[in-house]
Amino acid sequence: MYKTILKEEEISNEIKKSIFKANISPVGSEVEAEDFIARIKDSNKEARHHCFAYIIGEDRLIQKYSDNGEPQGTAGLPILDILKKKELTDICVVVTRYFGGILLGASGLVRAYSQACNDVTSKAKMVFKKEFLDISLRIDYNSLGKFLNYCEDEKLYIHKKDFLDLVYIGIYVPKSHYKSFSDVLMNLTSGKAVMEVKDELLINTLGDELFI
Repeated sequence: MYKTILKEEEISNEIKKSIFKANISPVGSEVEAEDFIARIKDSNKEARHHCFAYIIGEDRLIQKYSDNGEPQGTAGLPILDILKKKELTDICVVVTRYFGGILLGASGLVRAYSQACNDVTSKAKMVFKKEFLDISLRIDYNSLGKFLNYCEDEKLYIHKKDFLDLVYIGIYVPKSHYKSFSDVLMNLTSGKAVMEVKDELLINTLGDELFI
């Protein structure tokens, strides 16, 4: 499990007539990060600087930043530092600067880029990516009520229900809960349920809520 954001966000700050526009996006690879950076640059062609940082992967091993023409260490690295302090990954932030004619100095630039990154990450909705199993079930009608009550108590997400000769159910179960889920299922259905793991996937979560 690791922390990222749900969707793209944008903020804009004015500091001594310079506009600092920060865009943030969840990304799953370096290719996605570079595509996002290119998209932001393309939509802000008149801006002087497009400074960025991104972190990729649950282990956060992929990290990259750029000052994009600002003095070394005043833009990309401060952005990266904010992302690291907030323990975010699979994330990319681009801070675009429209120069207002007043020099900010090195310390002023660090504060401005840090503030822009902090503001846009604060605006974004934080979520946790968690490993789930997509499980297909077949259970009889006599066991259905007890099983549905169990799922409601445990806040499990049922994404499919087909009522045929048996009840065919598709459900997302946290990977870490697979053994206990299997044991309860067999107990509730007197061992009659048929269960198959269809897929493993990462899903955005916040508390008990899943963002599919």
